[in-house]
Amino acid sequence: MRKGVLEYCILSILKDSDKYASEILGALKDAKMLVVEGTIYPLLTRLKNAGLLNYRWEESTSGPPRKYYALTETGQLFLNELNGTWDELRNAVNLVTNNK
Repeated sequence: MRKGVLEYCILSILKDSDKYASEILGALKDAKMLVVEGTIYPLLTRLKNAGLLNYRWEESTSGPPRKYYALTETGQLFLNELNGTWDELRNAVNLVTNNK
């Protein structure tokens, strides 16, 4: 279940702008989601291989080139579906746990 939620969070982080892995990790950390680099890179690769993300290399003034990830059109459609599924799940959990 955590993997699916992590995928949803990553796609959501990328919905408005392209980001490189450190920015994605930072956003997850800011949200108190503890994720290590060893988890994020395989997940980003899996999302890319599924056609939900693509990437581009961009030169950096403070080190090596950075790989920036972006949602594909398919990724955006999938994120839209996940948003609906998340709302349904949250409502169901709230009903069961009486957290209206």
